[in-house]
Amino acid sequence: MAERYRTFRDFYPFYLTEHVNPVSRRLHVVGTTLVLACLAAGLATGDWRWFIAAPVTGYGFAWVGHFFFEKNRPATFKYPAFSLMGDFRLWFETVTLRRRW
Repeated sequence: MAERYRTFRDFYPFYLTEHVNPVSRRLHVVGTTLVLACLAAGLATGDWRWFIAAPVTGYGFAWVGHFFFEKNRPATFKYPAFSLMGDFRLWFETVTLRRRW
């Protein structure tokens, strides 16, 4: 039986093993950047469609990375909150040059 993670601290090393392909990681970073851009556009314009576009865009990029490059099942299906947190942490580590692009 697969391990159930109780804390994000325990989950994040597993998250990183699911994102070893550089193209997949780049797709995640681009997708997360676009999510933030959609949220900012929604707040700036008041247009609710940007808020709908945010998860569609983010998951679209991430899932292409998983299905075509990692060849694995996204952790989102089993750990939705931890996976989302992992996406933002990976994004932050990448844009602050703490993790390789």
